[in-house]
Amino acid sequence: MDPKQDSVVDLAAARAARVYRQPEPRAAEPQPRLLRQIYGEILRDERRDQDRSLDDVARAVGMSKQYLSEVERGRKEASSEMMRSVCDALDLPMEQLLSRGIRRITAHRTLRVSRSGGVELCAA
Repeated sequence: MDPKQDSVVDLAAARAARVYRQPEPRAAEPQPRLLRQIYGEILRDERRDQDRSLDDVARAVGMSKQYLSEVERGRKEASSEMMRSVCDALDLPMEQLLSRGIRRITAHRTLRVSRSGGVELCAA
């Protein structure tokens, strides 16, 4: 007789000893960025391109340096009047701020063919 056939297996011990592989956690879907974050990035990029400090631009606008910093980081939503003032201080036409915002919003979108044969616009 084969010794393996006569052995007794403790199923509970075998199950406890078995290492179960945990499923890989799915990567969280990236949250879509808010408009205030996109506009803040554009304003910050423009200010840095001009080699101007937060303090310099904030004084030109008449707001605190801390507030302008929060606007640039997308943490505060400035009124349209404040945005116009910041754009004026940076010699950035408001239309250019808006068009740059549109380009940044749509930069990560792609087209794909759906199963039904149609075309879908998808955020990447």
